[in-house]
Amino acid sequence: MSLPATMKALRYDKPESYAVVEVPLPTLRDNDVLIKVKACGVCGTDLHIHEGEFIAKFPLIPGHETVGVVAAIGKDVKGFQVGERVCADNSELCNECFYCRRGQLLLCEKFEAHGVTMDGGFAEYCAYPAGKVFKIHNLSDVDATLLEPASCAAHGLEKIAPKIGSSVLMFGAGPTGLCLAQLLRHNGASHVVIAAPEGLKMDLAKKLDCADAYVPLSRSNPQAQFDQIKSDNPYGFDIVVEATGSPKILEDAINYVRRGGKLVVYGVYSDTARVSWPPSKIFGDEITILGSFSETYMFPTTIGYLDTGKVKVEGIVNKTYNLEQWAECLEAMRNKTAIKAAIVFD
Repeated sequence: MSLPATMKALRYDKPESYAVVEVPLPTLRDNDVLIKVKACGVCGTDLHIHEGEFIAKFPLIPGHETVGVVAAIGKDVKGFQVGERVCADNSELCNECFYCRRGQLLLCEKFEAHGVTMDGGFAEYCAYPAGKVFKIHNLSDVDATLLEPASCAAHGLEKIAPKIGSSVLMFGAGPTGLCLAQLLRHNGASHVVIAAPEGLKMDLAKKLDCADAYVPLSRSNPQAQFDQIKSDNPYGFDIVVEATGSPKILEDAINYVRRGGKLVVYGVYSDTARVSWPPSKIFGDEITILGSFSETYMFPTTIGYLDTGKVKVEGIVNKTYNLEQWAECLEAMRNKTAIKAAIVFD
């Protein structure tokens, strides 16, 4: 595959300031794989990055859900051939800091991520360490952009560690939430309820058979539905997952947790968001509150679920755009006409 000297990319010089520009191809390190990008997913995190939040560093080429074909390999790379279809894990870790040396890689003090702190996949090419590049076979390029968010869901599953027979309430029906709901059903949860605003996402949750029950929430006044959930489940749920990113819902979510249960802080929240919980409830009911952020080394597991169709993702990406349509893409994400979007390349 012959390579050009330059490539087209969406580049931010600072928050909210971007342009489609011509830049040099990424420098290929000895252990890198250069990917010719076919599709790169867009998620709510990219809205936070657009605003300068979520550990973003500028200048930056965003895009952290990269799918494409191998365009070139570094001199030390084995096991890949030019033209193979691949996806990429966006994280890079130092393997030397306090947390890495304890095996807590996701807490790496020098945690870097393509599309967040390093250049990513909203470009015609992107280079990744070979150890973070994985082959795919059955998924379409667009559907394969779900592998990164689904890997975050798989990490969430590991953190939650559900017991067999667990009951689950999930607030929200976004892409990672839909993947996590399906993974929970495959791994111990006997009853999963999704509560989310009525509309596109909830309709898709039903189509993909993500849960055992669905509670469509009124967008104007959902209190009646919240009350009904409590009435129908007087002992609450073993696991409550807040996947909307709403501090208000997160604050209330603790009231649905069964004694001895777990509250999972799973959404992406504004840096300024705050919640208030009564310590006496956490103490007296022995509630575990846990967070789940990103993932490390979950791609092989996730590919096993998605590439075989055990976790269904078709239709989650319902809008595609090219680089020049970035403003339109951002607006679709903001106004929620896009369940999930992807930037695609010819």
